Amino acid sequence: MLEPKFNEISQSSLLGATEIRELASLLNVTPTKKFGQNFVIDPNTVRRIVTAANLDSEDVVVEIGPGLGSLTLALLPNAAAVVAVEIDKVLADQLPATIAKHAPNLAKNLTVVCADAMTITDLPIAPTKLVANLPYNVSVPVVLHFLETFPSLNEVLVMVQAEVAQRMAAAPGSKIYGVPSVKMAWYGQVTKAGTVGRNVFWPAPNVDSGLVRIVRHEINLDATLRPKLFAIVDSAFGQRRKTLRTALGQVFGKPDEVERILNEANISPGLRGEQLSLADFIAIAKAADKVM
Repeated sequence: MLEPKFNEISQSSLLGATEIRELASLLNVTPTKKFGQNFVIDPNTVRRIVTAANLDSEDVVVEIGPGLGSLTLALLPNAAAVVAVEIDKVLADQLPATIAKHAPNLAKNLTVVCADAMTITDLPIAPTKLVANLPYNVSVPVVLHFLETFPSLNEVLVMVQAEVAQRMAAAPGSKIYGVPSVKMAWYGQVTKAGTVGRNVFWPAPNVDSGLVRIVRHEINLDATLRPKLFAIVDSAFGQRRKTLRTALGQVFGKPDEVERILNEANISPGLRGEQLSLADFIAIAKAADKVM
């Protein structure tokens, strides 16, 4: 199998630690906890991310939180276009100038949207890939929001806190299997794509990071089930030590009603949420539609 190709930027180089700090100083920017900012300062790491992203020349990439542009510069030569969503106006305003300086021939392929990724509902171009170094504090809800809002996305590769990466890709029966695991699985196949040390960031976080890949299902599941299924998942894991008979009470009411639904789904009321697969949760949601 051929290794994915990485197209290097022409006429310049990727941003390193010195360039990132000089640019931050010029803008009077200090990474803030408010926006979960940890800037990647290692060119080899962004090369690795882009290589793992499986991009082709027709892909439209949405990047969330581009910061000072280190990953953006690596994405541009490897895709048809990049849409960068940045909540920090200072950084959003600067990004086009940074790209124009370091990769002038690719500046036309960049669109910057200054907005909160958690609330955005429209982009100027339909994205096919999501590739990003995500703020730790919003990584799971942001990915779920984009997968739901932009059905054109066929693959996601994100860098998140290592523990979150493990939870997102966890299998049923694992101690770390939970709400993120099931909800991500609803949209696609989730796998860990590698680990990243803390020293490639400025400032260096207190934990390591991990890469997570989500490949969207070729056949979408019944979207009408999603709100009910997600409510069931939230309830099932809201009280991890409780059996489904008790935990699902807040969704379905009295225990006898819960048992009717679980019996219809052929799921034992004595099981706990962490023992169920996505297919089991789907069966419960379908049974609820039938029984209630």
